Amino acid sequence: MTASAVPPEALPATGSAGLLRRFTAPRPTGAAWVLLWAVTVLGGVGALAPVLFRHVEVVPVDVVFRLIGFSFAVCGLLAWRRRPDSRVGLLMIGTGFAFYVSPLLGQLDSPVARTVALWLPDLWILPFVALLLTFLTGGRTRTVADRVVIGAIVVELLVLAPLWLVFSPGEDTLFGIVDAPGAAAVVDRVQKAVLVAVSLATTVIVGLRWRAAAAPGRRALLPALAGCGCLLLFAALLLVDLVGGGRIQWLLWVAACSIAAVPIAFLAGLLRSRLARGTLAGLFAGMRDMQPDALRDALARALGDPGLEISYGEALPVAAPGRSVTVVERGGTRLAVLVHDSSLDDDPELVEAVGAAAALARENRMLQAEVQRRLAATIAAGDAERRRIERNLHDGAQQRLVTLGLQLSLIRRRIRDDPADAELLVASASDELARSLAELRELARGVHPAILDRGLGVALESLVLRSAVPATLSIEPGPEPPQPVAFAAYYVASEALANTAKYAGAGAATVHVERRPGELLIEIADDGAGGADPLRGTGLRGLADRVEALGGALRVAERPGGGTVVGALLPLPSA
Repeated sequence: MTASAVPPEALPATGSAGLLRRFTAPRPTGAAWVLLWAVTVLGGVGALAPVLFRHVEVVPVDVVFRLIGFSFAVCGLLAWRRRPDSRVGLLMIGTGFAFYVSPLLGQLDSPVARTVALWLPDLWILPFVALLLTFLTGGRTRTVADRVVIGAIVVELLVLAPLWLVFSPGEDTLFGIVDAPGAAAVVDRVQKAVLVAVSLATTVIVGLRWRAAAAPGRRALLPALAGCGCLLLFAALLLVDLVGGGRIQWLLWVAACSIAAVPIAFLAGLLRSRLARGTLAGLFAGMRDMQPDALRDALARALGDPGLEISYGEALPVAAPGRSVTVVERGGTRLAVLVHDSSLDDDPELVEAVGAAAALARENRMLQAEVQRRLAATIAAGDAERRRIERNLHDGAQQRLVTLGLQLSLIRRRIRDDPADAELLVASASDELARSLAELRELARGVHPAILDRGLGVALESLVLRSAVPATLSIEPGPEPPQPVAFAAYYVASEALANTAKYAGAGAATVHVERRPGELLIEIADDGAGGADPLRGTGLRGLADRVEALGGALRVAERPGGGTVVGALLPLPSA
């Protein structure tokens, strides 16, 4: 069973596009996973090497920043493993490794390494801001504002940061060309202003999205809001530097410690769907007796989307802005359509689980309806059989027994006065009794033919021999079918041969039994006038009810060249 977001061209003109084509990063396996974890751990240990092994005195807050990188990288690997369909894990890994760059390269005695270390201390801001802006879209930018903000960071990294190094030759870098402290100070202030603007713009964008989102979207945006809070703390630090107030140490510590918790918040946001899917287990247990409205409410609670809509129709529903359409399919057959909050697009597994529950509920209702239909067909077939027996008893054996009673009464009155006439009456009564017994035996065979105990082939052979129309039997050898199937096949042949004798005007008939994998086919064909209609008369309707009650199918068709073919396909239990 699959749940797929509907592409824009498949939706009505006024609907929402739902998910666009999703990015799926190839998930590492085996040795690649081991290598990634090794690089992550070695990078963290290498960044902390001056403190751990060489006992170099490092500013304590710098140690916190190096631990932040390790936290982002580890949580990013877990997120990537958990959600390979999203770029969020990759952005978290990129943020973590960006924190490693300057601490690792700064330990190398190389002009190139020192240059890069001084050039990219703010590299982590690029993947971090991209993470905040694209958390709900799986790492994909969706607006011009997103791209402008990210572009501003790129300009700061590729233009302003190296330009500052150009005017700062005292830093002993490859870029140190012009000794211009004043120009370096101007560039530094421009850098800080750009980063403040980026922090404020990111916070505004995420805040507006949170305000416009429904409840599910707001819950999903909470990690991004926490990250924006950290950005605002860093923006405050930069503003203090810009106005000449110096660096506020306690504010720096608060900012550093707060950002350390952000990767955990993002990972928890990605794992939120697993907890939500856990609530579906109890839902599946009570789904059998759940009405459609109650089911929709339960699934809406599981998704956290009170506006959830479930459709089982052929036409795709129209989705309003902020809503997405997801189609649940199995084997190319549409089972259900969900209209849900667009924030859930980034959690396709949860949406698919809810869609599977909706589809199973529909199939459960269809199965219940089929069971009820078959039960009704069984009851109808039983009623028809009861009426047939009642009619045969009334029109046949009962009338003969009444006649026999009258004859016995006459015999009693005449046995002394007219023995000869009484003898004739006794002979007539004996014949009447024999015919009554024959009819009762025939009726008993219709209720439950004892000859079936000797096998379906023997029973059908006996039926063919007694047929009023000359008939032949062909039956494939094989194991005996279960008694309900054997009786249904016998009943189909008996009723079809009786109809042939009564209505078809046929000169010959054939009974053919074929065993197929998982089913038994019986066909009765004649060369009569044709024109049999299962919708007319109780005989064929009773046959259809009896066969369908077992899960089979009855077919009545004209025979090429004239005549009628009555066929029944009866299911056999698997071995």
